[in-house]
Amino acid sequence: MQRVTAVIAEELTKYYDVTIVSFEDPQQKNLAMYNLKDYPIKFVFTHFPEPGKWKSLSYNIYSNLYKNILPKTSMTSDLYAHSSFPRQKREAVVKVLKEGQFDTIIAVNSYLSMRLATIKRDLGHVKTIGWIYNSFQAFLREGSPYLGTELKYHYGRQLQKLDETVLLYLQDSEMYYRAYGFSPFVIPNPLTIKPGAPATGKNKRFLAVGRLTPMHKGFDLLIKAFDKFAQQNQDWYLDIVGDGPEKDMLNKMIESRNLNKRIKIHPYTENIQMYYTQASVYVSSSRWKNFGLVLVQAMAHGLPVISSDLPSSKEILGDFGMYFKNGDVDDLANQLEAATRMDWQAKSDEAIMIAQRFNVSVIVEQWKTLIESDGQRKRKSKVQK
Repeated sequence: MQRVTAVIAEELTKYYDVTIVSFEDPQQKNLAMYNLKDYPIKFVFTHFPEPGKWKSLSYNIYSNLYKNILPKTSMTSDLYAHSSFPRQKREAVVKVLKEGQFDTIIAVNSYLSMRLATIKRDLGHVKTIGWIYNSFQAFLREGSPYLGTELKYHYGRQLQKLDETVLLYLQDSEMYYRAYGFSPFVIPNPLTIKPGAPATGKNKRFLAVGRLTPMHKGFDLLIKAFDKFAQQNQDWYLDIVGDGPEKDMLNKMIESRNLNKRIKIHPYTENIQMYYTQASVYVSSSRWKNFGLVLVQAMAHGLPVISSDLPSSKEILGDFGMYFKNGDVDDLANQLEAATRMDWQAKSDEAIMIAQRFNVSVIVEQWKTLIESDGQRKRKSKVQK
């Protein structure tokens, strides 16, 4: 998310004065990706002040009442918006944003989009845009670690206070319309890295990239599928690049299947391009997805892509993708085998063509259209439950 923000912000400086207001610690290493000295961008670092103990307790009581007991109405939703974003915090953020004298404010991620909606009236005549990274299903499904079904009404009610909401997928915009009666603007993320040398297809290597978190990326499914595939194929290897809490468990899966020589988990690197260049086929085994930026990165290096049949993946890949049924190990194993027999060069050429749609200059033209548009697009006046 930070990387995409930096890439978009840099491109926008060709047309506007750009400021990034960050709630991160400026000393954190992960902010180095912004390359401050290279961008004509102003940075403002701020923080949320903490309310007192007793105020926090009262806020938490109401928040729990709203989530679990109270009816979901516009009034209770607005009260929850204020209880979850206390006055001290609201006033601090409003002060910083007013001092910037901005024409347009873009809240990057769902959490800050909700906060921006809560303080919109205090900002005056400023265009407000919420930029949502999470897919509708990942964000609002039962048991979601983000919001979950108990905040579904509240989420839609608050977002409609913003002038615009930006999503990454058309399918999500349709879900928002069915759930809330408005259709957010859709702008995909751009390619955020400069591609390395294109793959040649000579190396018999599958590649998967992503954070090793439980369930999400489906690396456990991929290892099981590769095990089935490897029983009939002795030539191909699998590289997984990433770090995270699931790493030990995945390594044990590999060891228990005696696949140590065929599958290797590599730590994530800023020079991820070298892995794309050395691979021949990219595999996305995700059970659910936000924006599949790794799919674009893989195609930019000329890699054919095997992916779970998520609507989000299909929206990026179209007919180009080689799909398996989400969660189906046998189907994934079959696709791995089919990939070894395809016309690799034809697929590679098509991959590079598709990736060009996600060039940052193309994506920023869509952002310019949104920023410079007059007023809100027509939307229904009530949130639908």
